Amino acid sequence: MMRIRFILGVAALIGSGTALAHTGSHAGGWAAGFAHPFMGLDHLLAMIAVGIWAVQLGGHHRLLLPAVFLAAMMAGATGAASGLPLPQVEGMIAVSVLVLGMLVALAVRTQWHWPVSLVALFALFHGHVHGTAMSELVAPWIYFSGFLLATALLHALGLCAATVLKLHPRLIRAGGAAMSVAGTGLLVAALI
Repeated sequence: MMRIRFILGVAALIGSGTALAHTGSHAGGWAAGFAHPFMGLDHLLAMIAVGIWAVQLGGHHRLLLPAVFLAAMMAGATGAASGLPLPQVEGMIAVSVLVLGMLVALAVRTQWHWPVSLVALFALFHGHVHGTAMSELVAPWIYFSGFLLATALLHALGLCAATVLKLHPRLIRAGGAAMSVAGTGLLVAALI
């Protein structure tokens, strides 16, 4: 039964297509900002993966990785709102899902600066998308506070899931593999 659910989940992820959250400017303020991370599979998976990997790394990473992601995402959104371009944003977001999923699947453990740098890099691109999706009619801090809270909740979901499933590392790794497969599909879609 568990294998059937896993296979169906992977099939759903592969067939989901590109990120729905990146369809242009959103109207509204705080609610639009809060909803944005939930509207695209890429954001959902990457942000949950950060929480899961933080638990796998253990120690101070549990708070450090989500905090770094939030700070770098805010920097990326601020840059985008200011008109600063980033190259290959959609491709890098897809890469973030693929790589973070792979890191979870392999339960990669390494020195603290490497995960922090990687998460910050990916968060810049996620933040850039959030900043470009903001309506020009919205006060940036209202919109930003919405997507920052949503992102923190998704990180917390990953932290909680990994903590609850800590006695089942194969299940966590299978989830990471499914994320990586989804990231591969998102990357192919971004390149087409």
